Amino acid sequence: MKRWLRRAGVVLLALAVMALAGGLWFREELSRLHAVNTLFDEDSIVGNFSAMDSLFLTTPLPRGDGPVTPLPPGTPLVLPAVAEDWIAATDVTGLVVLDRGALVVERARLGTAPDDRRISWSIAKSFLSALFGLSVARGEVALDDPVTDHAPALAGSAYAGVTVRDALTMQSGVTFDEDYLDSRSDINRMGRVIALGGTMDGFAAALEARDRPAGEAWAYVSIDTHVLAMVLRGATGRSLAELMSERLIAPLGLEAEPYFLTDGEGVAFALGGLNLALRDYARFGLMVAQEGRIGGRQVVPEAWIEASTTPQAATAPGALRYGYQWWIPWDGRPGEVLGRGVYGQYLYIDRVRDVVIVATAADRGFRAPGRQAAAMAALRAISDALEARR
Repeated sequence: MKRWLRRAGVVLLALAVMALAGGLWFREELSRLHAVNTLFDEDSIVGNFSAMDSLFLTTPLPRGDGPVTPLPPGTPLVLPAVAEDWIAATDVTGLVVLDRGALVVERARLGTAPDDRRISWSIAKSFLSALFGLSVARGEVALDDPVTDHAPALAGSAYAGVTVRDALTMQSGVTFDEDYLDSRSDINRMGRVIALGGTMDGFAAALEARDRPAGEAWAYVSIDTHVLAMVLRGATGRSLAELMSERLIAPLGLEAEPYFLTDGEGVAFALGGLNLALRDYARFGLMVAQEGRIGGRQVVPEAWIEASTTPQAATAPGALRYGYQWWIPWDGRPGEVLGRGVYGQYLYIDRVRDVVIVATAADRGFRAPGRQAAAMAALRAISDALEARR
């Protein structure tokens, strides 16, 4: 009898531990789901965008033990009025301006701090583009490879028959609703997958609908970027965080350790989950401005920088064209290129003038008419002001 009671006690204790663990796990899931549902609320959006690691699962991107790439102070720039108006109107939280590698503007606004690691949103896509160029240069991936060659989990999905080039240029033809303001959209369903500990790979593999044949027309489909990350992982046998840390982050000489948001399996949220400090976004931009070089090192092949920031997709006439995960203005000046993210994130690069501008924001009105035009006018006005005073 005593032996039976002891065994029953062990079983009950095990069940209690399992119940406690399950309760904690469920509570964490509910907390992340609440974070997704309130992420963009007016009273919390600014703080959330500077503290995503307190809301979601993350993985670090070690910066290595190399020296920090210096950003020497330059003569401070008085911003033109059009830029000041844009900053105030769009809830810009941080601004850094580099003039030929010198730091001439640095601001942290709305209660943020200069060293905050801020969410990139889709600027992360441009980081992935640079990493992809390194993989192509190593012969690990070719642009005309079917994505299923490296990510067989996508066989039978809408990505069957899509090439790496199609995904890089957002010409996959896969149906994907990108409306952040519609709770039923694909992008918001994907957010709930992350919150509830699901898998991004599984989400991508479950997509079956197509709008058009691959390679024929452009449409902005963020999940294409996750598929590119699946390709890199399959081609190298390594995680995206490991690859980016070793091949891109460490050579850039960043100040602070970046991190990625992840899904429930620790897979990086490649299409928008990168978090860096303002000055470190600027260091990445400086590398691109200098044709792939920084600190005396060729970090990304010059040919890839040129190809990826040249219009590659069959976009309709309008404000912006698309390269390999980079934006290029239709009326752009030579060397002008953009990384940009939802809610007002910008990485503006003028390679001819050697100007880099980073702006982070919490702009809940980012879809209002004229927002993109106002941003371009402000960014160009800053570059013009630097050129005028030289």
